[in-house]
Amino acid sequence: MPTGAIIAGGRSTRFGDADKSVAELAGVPMIRRVADRLAGADAPVPPGAARASGGDPVVDDLVVNCRPDQREAIAEALEEYPLPIRWALDDEPDRGPLAGIRNACRAAAGEYALVVACDVPFVDPSFAETLLSDAVDADADAAIPRLEDRWFQTTQAVYRADATAAACDRALDRGDGKILAAVEELSVVRIEDAAIRERTTEHTFTNVNTREEFEAAEARLAEHV
Repeated sequence: MPTGAIIAGGRSTRFGDADKSVAELAGVPMIRRVADRLAGADAPVPPGAARASGGDPVVDDLVVNCRPDQREAIAEALEEYPLPIRWALDDEPDRGPLAGIRNACRAAAGEYALVVACDVPFVDPSFAETLLSDAVDADADAAIPRLEDRWFQTTQAVYRADATAAACDRALDRGDGKILAAVEELSVVRIEDAAIRERTTEHTFTNVNTREEFEAAEARLAEHV
């Protein structure tokens, strides 16, 4: 199984003054909900409800990427997490998700890293597992979903850790902070919209950037928990 890598180093400016990664979503810090779904320790909320709650992890361990000032609060949120945790702290904060993915991949113990953002509380672990199969079967450096709007879901994707960290380094050295600047250097399996919808629902990509989206996520959780 891959290393799970949660990217949490952003400033959450649209969320207000609080750090959204540890904001309590229906009583559980949001980053813990994401981490628990990868470990099979969350509530049975779709998509992938059975795998999210069935005690069967889709990752061997977890890497958390965040700023140094976030570590204490996130560590508290992840207390007694059932899988091993390592930290990938941003030595230069505010360089964006590309640097976060680079740092997380550097810390990954497995050949592949399943990268997810900290603000996707309905990430489908069963779908995530298929992404690893896509990458391994093709001997590719990455498996990245792409919805019909043509946007790559680069923070819900599987990456070969060493190759991706090196590609991110080169992009950052060029002064290009876009994730796709690194992705363009990798061999990539693209999972297109039709295949995505056969495997899961669009809720796996629902992210929480604003207070309104946070309230909508709480309402959705209330339907199932």
